[in-house]
Amino acid sequence: MGHLLIFSRNRSTVVERISSECMKSSCVLRDTFIDALVEVTVELPDLEITQVNHQVRRWKHPVGPEAEEMLQHAIGVRIGPGMLKIIQGLGGNQQRFRELFFMLEECCQAIILSFTKEVLVQSPRPTDADASRAFYNEMVRENIRLYNRCAAFAPGSPLVEGIDIEGNGAENS
Repeated sequence: MGHLLIFSRNRSTVVERISSECMKSSCVLRDTFIDALVEVTVELPDLEITQVNHQVRRWKHPVGPEAEEMLQHAIGVRIGPGMLKIIQGLGGNQQRFRELFFMLEECCQAIILSFTKEVLVQSPRPTDADASRAFYNEMVRENIRLYNRCAAFAPGSPLVEGIDIEGNGAENS
């Protein structure tokens, strides 16, 4: 039994509406090696990042002030098209902070997803499984950002059957 590796991971992201002009998204990641929080505050309606905070309680590598400095470069970025390339560019080749930038990306994606709540409320109820599946499949095709953002829209899920992320939603044959 001494040869078994133990690893567990728990990640959650929450979006709060602070005011009519401000939203905050927080991502918490806890696993065997990491215990960290990244928070992003955005200004509405432009979805411009106005503040980035992070706390690292445990990390697999030493985290110095350079992580803070790199994350602060996200201030002024608008959440929307092109955001992922900008965030990936902020991290550069710093593989040791890859999870921090992933958490930053998760905060931004959660802000976008929070605006789909009204669509989800209007979704068909599960009494007709085929209609429900077709509704969600079409919703992911129209907003490809939803792909692989939750277990329901992860590859292999029947809700995303036939969607090819490389082809931006084109059918698999």
